[in-house]
Amino acid sequence: MKFLNNLKGSAILALAALIWGLAFVAQAQAADLVPPFAFNAIRCFIGAAALFLVLGIKRAKTKKPIFPSEKAKMREMLIGGILCGILLTVSVNFQQYGLSVYPDGSASEARAGFITALYVVLVPVVSMFFGKKSGIFIWFAVAVAMCGIYLLSLSEGLHNIYLGDVLMLGCALTFTFHILVIDRYGDPVGPILLSALQFLFGGVLSGLLALCFETVVWANVLAAAPQLLYMGIMSSGVAYTLQIYGQKYAAPPVASLTMSLESVFAALGGWIISGNTLTPREFGGCALVFAAIVLAQLPQFLGKKQEEEIKEV
Repeated sequence: MKFLNNLKGSAILALAALIWGLAFVAQAQAADLVPPFAFNAIRCFIGAAALFLVLGIKRAKTKKPIFPSEKAKMREMLIGGILCGILLTVSVNFQQYGLSVYPDGSASEARAGFITALYVVLVPVVSMFFGKKSGIFIWFAVAVAMCGIYLLSLSEGLHNIYLGDVLMLGCALTFTFHILVIDRYGDPVGPILLSALQFLFGGVLSGLLALCFETVVWANVLAAAPQLLYMGIMSSGVAYTLQIYGQKYAAPPVASLTMSLESVFAALGGWIISGNTLTPREFGGCALVFAAIVLAQLPQFLGKKQEEEIKEV
């Protein structure tokens, strides 16, 4: 049963990674028109509006209220939503601002993809401090995944350290805690409600930062409307909700490994859609990341086989 749950969760998370990977082009295009805080505020508000609409329609059919009436459940909902909103805000703004401060010719996209994906390593490490130890298969899968991401993202290695690198490391760290908080609050609060709340709070926080530190040209916002709609509805509303659903079934280390497929889908999307070429090294990186996802499922698969053999005896 645990194997099937992990497999189900991994499939859902892989779909989220596909949406995020293909969203990279839209994110890069919008970054040229809209400053980071404003960009993330708008995408968060679009995502929150879409999710509250879906939630309202769903609850209207079942005649249930959107928000819980019990004080204990309301408190848990608010804590989960606020924590996820804060971590999401810090993470996406680190990433968006980090991309904007890389110098020309620094292979910013590749460096950002590799450093952000360090959450694959950080999740099982941080989980240990919360009493959740990972087995040898997970650690081996983490090593394989990081080798694959390195081959895929950094064809010429990681030499000079830039401010953008530091910000991307901050993104990886906050996204690590975001994954762990979702593991704690996703089930009791509910995937759609938690996702809607995190984007509502994330939109408010990013909006306040935009008002304080940025000048927004609304003509540029209108010009970036297609990218913002995709980022708001698909990348924010759909993909992050899939993440919460997927984490109901997959343990945090397995979840982080599966979501690292984002870098693979980004590369494949650029190859298929934009006509970018992939070298044999980069194809090898894709294969290693995929192999790591399979390795992460092996402990549950082997456990299931042993249970079946015991039943037969």
